[in-house]
Amino acid sequence: MTIPRTIAIDGPAASGKSTLGERLARRLGYLYFDTGVMYRAVTLKALQTGTDVYDEPRVTRLAEIIVIDVRQASVNDGRMYDVFLDGVDVTWEIRSAPVAANVSVVSTYAGVRKAMTEQQRRIGLQGNVVMVGRDIGTVVLPDADLKIYLDASAEERARRRFVEEQARGIPTSYEDILDNVRTRDKIDSSREVAPLRPAEDAIILNSDHLDADGVLEAAIRLVEAA
Repeated sequence: MTIPRTIAIDGPAASGKSTLGERLARRLGYLYFDTGVMYRAVTLKALQTGTDVYDEPRVTRLAEIIVIDVRQASVNDGRMYDVFLDGVDVTWEIRSAPVAANVSVVSTYAGVRKAMTEQQRRIGLQGNVVMVGRDIGTVVLPDADLKIYLDASAEERARRRFVEEQARGIPTSYEDILDNVRTRDKIDSSREVAPLRPAEDAIILNSDHLDADGVLEAAIRLVEAA
């Protein structure tokens, strides 16, 4: 049986794309690449350098000159991969609250997306990859062998993130997380450049009533059917 060599997984924030992508890649022996880390890295760089995230030209210039590298995890601290920004490990820094609050703005910029897309596509075209993001099937890898759009209600996504942050001891509230999820959905789906939407030939997988194992098994069946 021939299985897909390029698999694109798209979907809204906190839908479980990263968990599915990492586990599916491990099951298949493929490279796992969460493209969202690139936009988070650009956002982190802007914050570190005091660059106004609303200054599109300056943020774009940053995106064009920084070096982002994603590697297999080298530290056993719960990470799924290493993320290096200009040679510095920023795997956890890109998950900070300030980055989360600004990444959707940065990711709307055409120049930023162009710079990141070129790097993403180069990696994806090597094959044997599970690539996760918000525009993989529509922009980065429009010819991917298999496209999955992982969806879930805003309420369910907020609940999952709330449970995760509580487990990590992060003080927050469900209502604040739900508001953030809805705001990000609005920004991501209404942006002019590469808006969040399923590719026409994507298979929509709703995970509202599935746990992580159930989502993985459903994805495996899609791989086998493809």
